[in-house]
Amino acid sequence: VQLVESGGGLVQPGGSLRLSCLASGFTFSSYVMRWYRQAPGKEREWLAYISNAGVNTKYADSMKGRFTISRDNALNTVYLQMNSLKPEDTAVYYCNALIDRNYWGQGTQVTVSS
Repeated sequence: VQLVESGGGLVQPGGSLRLSCLASGFTFSSYVMRWYRQAPGKEREWLAYISNAGVNTKYADSMKGRFTISRDNALNTVYLQMNSLKPEDTAVYYCNALIDRNYWGQGTQVTVSS
């Protein structure tokens, strides 16, 4: 199992980024996917969930209306569209798959700063 995040970077407050997570080594379309983040000195925080077919999504309350999770099962990729970014969104963002255990990517750094 391999998860590879990309799309992070430096963005100004109010800006947008779209993160991608390319999955391999398992039947991607059979598993739910999640996004998490971890800010310096803080615990890893769950952000969003998407069902295996992409029909159902859930979000942490603080993300509703700003972040959108989606997936393309033909491309084995899950996305996180992030809008209206704030400095407090600065963190390393991880995708997650729970198969026989939790699998994590290496993370992608998002920095929101002027």
